[in-house]
Amino acid sequence: MSSLSHPHSALALSLLDNDERLLFTSRDLREVEGEVSSIFKPHRLEITDGSTRLHSRLHHVPIGQVSFNRLKYGGEVRIRPERLEDFYLVQMPLQGEAHIISDGKPLRSMAGTASVLNPTQTLDMCWNTVCDQLILRIDRQALEQTCSHYLGRPIKKPVVFELGLAWQANPHWYSMMTYLSQMLTQATPGHLLYPQLEQLVIGTLLNVQPHCYSQALESDHKRLAPRHVKRVEEYIQAHADEAITPAMLAELAGVSLRTLYAGFKDFRDVSPMEYLRSVRLQRVREDLCRQAPERSVTEVATRWGFGHMGRFSREYRRLFGEKPSETKRKY
Repeated sequence: MSSLSHPHSALALSLLDNDERLLFTSRDLREVEGEVSSIFKPHRLEITDGSTRLHSRLHHVPIGQVSFNRLKYGGEVRIRPERLEDFYLVQMPLQGEAHIISDGKPLRSMAGTASVLNPTQTLDMCWNTVCDQLILRIDRQALEQTCSHYLGRPIKKPVVFELGLAWQANPHWYSMMTYLSQMLTQATPGHLLYPQLEQLVIGTLLNVQPHCYSQALESDHKRLAPRHVKRVEEYIQAHADEAITPAMLAELAGVSLRTLYAGFKDFRDVSPMEYLRSVRLQRVREDLCRQAPERSVTEVATRWGFGHMGRFSREYRRLFGEKPSETKRKY
């Protein structure tokens, strides 16, 4: 096994020493492409150094909506998945380097510098022959729901992280990785501990890596919303499928409409009705991910109060980065 520069690097790798975690080894380009696609997403894999075979292997540990992986291609390759769409990737090099281009922004990822890849951005990667990486795959919906929970309101746009992460130098991130490896080494697959580890990974990433909601999270940690705002939020969460008007919410909260709107603007940066719309969009997505195939997008959207399908589709795509029909097809 390769080692890191950190003196306790063995802890971060120990769970991948076990051959039971080895998903495959292969020298065949198309087989490697297919096996890696099955864990991440379909993509085009090309050998770029003129050789005809690879020496690849992939270790894989699923943890609910997160998976911990170690991947080495054993050849100079180019990986073109376009957009990840449904998940985030944190790629941490143990050896060698990778050149990343994400939405036109380049990153040279090597020892100590990880890449944090967003689902909505275009992606093109080149790994050199000795590149060997630890990779966290994080479900997009799980991360965005956690971010929404931290904010106390639905998010208005996808979470987008900065590209580079100093993963060994950041004590919070490295401590999380060490703890994760220790726990996974001791726990059996599907252990009751897994949901906690899943949230640990997601929560740590949201707190240590800058993203488009970092400032809002920091502000919200410093200020507590007044009781009337929280009461309206709780009501909307419980009754999002019912007819709701601003006047009804103000009466429920025991304040004037002006005070209600000012409270939401000051503490949530949205109006009460924008909050309601975001909750309903999230519920539509949840239903599309788990509903029987015979239910149409229109039926699901109508159930959650959307009458204008064109406007609904635009708002859905702006929030989740894909059309409602694309979500339905995938699940």
